[in-house]
Amino acid sequence: MSGQHGQHGQGGRGTGSKPSEGLIPKHGGYRILKSFQVAQLVYDVTVRFCDRYVDRFSRTKDQMVQAARSGVQNIAEGSKASGTSRKTELKLTNVARASLEELRLDYEDFLRQRGLPQWEREDPRRAALINRRCATVDEVAQWVKENHGGPSGHHGQNGQNGPSTGSTKSTRSTYPEIAANAALVLITVACSLLDRQLAAQAEAFEKEGGFTERLYQRRTQARRKR
Repeated sequence: MSGQHGQHGQGGRGTGSKPSEGLIPKHGGYRILKSFQVAQLVYDVTVRFCDRYVDRFSRTKDQMVQAARSGVQNIAEGSKASGTSRKTELKLTNVARASLEELRLDYEDFLRQRGLPQWEREDPRRAALINRRCATVDEVAQWVKENHGGPSGHHGQNGQNGPSTGSTKSTRSTYPEIAANAALVLITVACSLLDRQLAAQAEAFEKEGGFTERLYQRRTQARRKR
């Protein structure tokens, strides 16, 4: 699912530190990370989804929005912390990954509780959305609109977020079904990117250590020169 987004560094830097780098390497370039960009899109999509399809007085709405926000914020915080603590970077990136997993379950529950189908892995609409390379919530909304009325399973009540009023099989997809499944596709992409990011961060930490190790090496080099 993540092939479209290419390679990325973590914390706005590569996995290796060059000898010419300062004690604190370049860090904090989270805005260029594909994981951050997709997670931010998931957050925007979730805010709009909850405003339209989730009871505004329910705890579920707050939990979904907060989980989506946590995914974005922790990627950014991990990137900013990476200059002096790769351990913190790893921890916060993992928190971001866990938050998106929690959000995934909320979307799956939304579909299950309303008798709406969750798209199979082979569903062509999943690949179509990825290939669309949406960058904004409006672009995702346009894609949902274009795909409304395609093949589907059961409907919710009048296409809203209420329970299904009957077991009649439908041949048209509802907006809530498509919107929820679209969000799940984007979450899958974000989680895949974060899995790769975590692996790269762990490898760099194992090979190079963290700030304490760099500080020790610099002090040792300074003593030798004197």
